[in-house]
Amino acid sequence: MAQADIDFQKDLFEAANRMRGSVAPANYKHIVLPLIFLRYLSLKYDKRRAQLEQMLDDPESELYSDDPEFREEILSDPHEYRSEHVYVVPEEAHWSYIVNNAKQPNIKEILDNAMLLIEKENPDLEGVMPRIYQSSNLPAENLGELIRIFSRDAFSAQNSDSVDILGRVYEYFIGNFASSEGNRAGEFFTPSSIVKLLVAMLDPKQGTVFDPACGTGGMFIQSEQYTKQKHALSFYGQENIETTLRLGKMNVLLHGINADIRLGDSLLNDQFEGQQFDYVIANPPFNMKLWGADKIQHNDPRLIGPVTDSNANYAWIQHFLYHVKDGGTAGFVMANGAMTTNTTGEKEVRQRLIEDGYVDCIVQMPEKLFFTTGIPCALFFLSKNRDGQKGFRARKNEILFIDARQRGTMVSRRQKALDQEEIDEIAGIYHAYRTNGGAYQDVPGLCKVATLDDVRANDYKLTPGIYVGTGVGEEDDVPFEEKMAELTTRLYEQFQESIRLQSEILEHLQNVNMEVSET
Repeated sequence: MAQADIDFQKDLFEAANRMRGSVAPANYKHIVLPLIFLRYLSLKYDKRRAQLEQMLDDPESELYSDDPEFREEILSDPHEYRSEHVYVVPEEAHWSYIVNNAKQPNIKEILDNAMLLIEKENPDLEGVMPRIYQSSNLPAENLGELIRIFSRDAFSAQNSDSVDILGRVYEYFIGNFASSEGNRAGEFFTPSSIVKLLVAMLDPKQGTVFDPACGTGGMFIQSEQYTKQKHALSFYGQENIETTLRLGKMNVLLHGINADIRLGDSLLNDQFEGQQFDYVIANPPFNMKLWGADKIQHNDPRLIGPVTDSNANYAWIQHFLYHVKDGGTAGFVMANGAMTTNTTGEKEVRQRLIEDGYVDCIVQMPEKLFFTTGIPCALFFLSKNRDGQKGFRARKNEILFIDARQRGTMVSRRQKALDQEEIDEIAGIYHAYRTNGGAYQDVPGLCKVATLDDVRANDYKLTPGIYVGTGVGEEDDVPFEEKMAELTTRLYEQFQESIRLQSEILEHLQNVNMEVSET
């Protein structure tokens, strides 16, 4: 994982210690990451200013001048920075100013003011720079020590790796303290090996990438690193939690990525209505109940079937499919229960997805991949190139099933992760399956290409264990928590049906009594 290959963990641990007692571990990132971002902005600004000064000193440059007024005009012209995707940093917001005032009793006020000044100078950063320091319980001297830590040589980043170093520090604070978020951790952090596998299977090389549950932008960062081509991909995302969206915007900028991330509930307030993308990639919140299904119009263009308030899983799935371009693919994390649910509406949508030829691949994952739950998940891949578009082979009457439950190793007492070899193995199976001339072969217990007739014969269930020949019974494929939730929902529906039938019987009896009375 990213935080394992940085060589300044002691510094980061010391930074965490400076916040212990006065700031909850779940809020460490909100204190630290804006500081990292502020230093990053200052480094980028200084680098561009040095370039301008060099051009002003170079007789062969069109900017060459020894006129002090002209030089100052160029060095202070916002356009000279923004044209190179560099944000303007006012003097009282610059990292050097912050460091010089780190021991002042009003350092919290100085930092909040720095955030405000940067937003005023750079309108597209509006809402990104948090003014939280004066309202925090962190003592001023502890905040000053944090600033001192992030001023060390280890974080100076005066080389080509500057963005990468700062970005990895960011990932350390997100990843190391995700478990302290409790059940909310999944709202902003997807474990690294899951992100890497999703991206490797989708294989994004160029085009548009959309994540409607983007959290802090991990899918975007991994996709950019995967393609290895600068600016070959364009990124679009939506996030429902404002503080998480702020972290996401800072995170992608720290990694040198410009992404269009918008605030709002993707299911109820789609900020990208009518837009479609080459790749849709997401880890949506699992099993959301009472999410507002009654607010979805029956003629909503995203729908290919019903939605239900008992679970938002299939609302998310329809949302993903709607946003995929012709020739594109969606890959996303989903609760295991979505593979087998018989709940009214959900099974209907799953059957429609299968019959219409969208379901391309299902990967059942090991348990314990997430920080906060041992419940396993599955990866779903829906594709609009199964008729042979985009250089892929025609495979509309087939579905690839991969059972990866035996993959992964324990990296802590509570968590598993896939290693790079396992990621390459699973991604390679998918690539061979959908590529013309690919060397795909069924592997008993691991992968199997099933026909739609096979899936129909299994009541449209998508659990890989049914098809790959593991010998594991179907009942073992669904975790107790998900099985219990589905059975509870089904029991509730049966109770409702029972009440309806009782009412109908009583009505018939009343009619019979009336007829007898009349005779």
